[in-house]
Amino acid sequence: QVQLVESGGGWVQAGGSLRLSCAASGSIFSINAMGWYRQAPGKQRELVAGITSGGSTNYAESVKGRFTISRDNAKNTVYLQMNSLKPEDTAVYFCNADLQVLRDWMNHRAYWGKGTLVTVSS
Repeated sequence: QVQLVESGGGWVQAGGSLRLSCAASGSIFSINAMGWYRQAPGKQRELVAGITSGGSTNYAESVKGRFTISRDNAKNTVYLQMNSLKPEDTAVYFCNADLQVLRDWMNHRAYWGKGTLVTVSS
């Protein structure tokens, strides 16, 4: 059983900052890429930022220069530092991890957290 639990969401005024965390737990053999996605009301889920096990990162154009993704491999945790937040950043943010479990370590699949709501007011 693997769980991804997000935290750090909340309400903030435009221009403010929030830091999201996502901790993976359970019978994990290895975690490959991790990432953050978001889904605004009436819109499709979109990739915000991703990070490989080696630390390479990629970002959506809309958040470049404002958001920073990082991870602590020892803690199986990924973070998203969000600065200069805008009302259009309002969404439910989901954590994603591509990983292998102990009982099936030769295969990998994606796991999702339940999401954390970020609300940015103007």
